[in-house]
Amino acid sequence: MKVILISCIIAVVSWVFTPSAVALTQIKLFDISYHKCPSEIGKGSVTSGTTMAANCFIVTGKAENGTYKTVYDADIFGRIYDANNNSVMENRNRLGSIQEIPPGVSDFELRISVAANQPEPLKLKQFKAAGFSAQVRR
Repeated sequence: MKVILISCIIAVVSWVFTPSAVALTQIKLFDISYHKCPSEIGKGSVTSGTTMAANCFIVTGKAENGTYKTVYDADIFGRIYDANNNSVMENRNRLGSIQEIPPGVSDFELRISVAANQPEPLKLKQFKAAGFSAQVRR
């Protein structure tokens, strides 16, 4: 009888004092554009895993957090194509992250490297982000 009573008390207490869930929060990204990196940042850029010359760009835009909580560690996803509609980031749609997005609309920027042989203008499509309502990475 005591075991059943204790089990019931533990069950009730665990329901009442359940920690809040840390779930993904979707972030709308808009007004996406890009510009070349300043020379001190982009000098000598190479593409990932090679020694091929690359151009450095800064992608900028606005992030809209429609919740009342700050979102942390938001991964940025999107597609980038060159002037010939060739993918700039082959087999890769995670482009980077935003460390912290307060409620409301805020600016963000992201540095990317593009192979020097891919012609401009770049086409930035399907940008979005998803993050957490509490810090999960340290």
